[in-house]
Amino acid sequence: MVPPSHTPEPPDPPRPPWSPPDPGDDPEEYVGLGAEEAAARARARGWTTVRTLPPDTVITLEYVVGRLNLEVADGVVRRSWKG
Repeated sequence: MVPPSHTPEPPDPPRPPWSPPDPGDDPEEYVGLGAEEAAARARARGWTTVRTLPPDTVITLEYVVGRLNLEVADGVVRRSWKG
């Protein structure tokens, strides 16, 4: 009996050495939304990290691809920006 021939699977294509781009929506679209609604919408649109911050929070300014920052006061998004 002859064993069936086995063709090896091709290797996975190489992955780019960089992260995918940020989602294409405008961060200003989140201003005025409730914090929970804004965070859920951002994740559904492809943001990998959604960070909510109270006003005047001291933060580092490094840019993180895929992160959306939401400044929230009284449960409402007052400001939104990428990174």
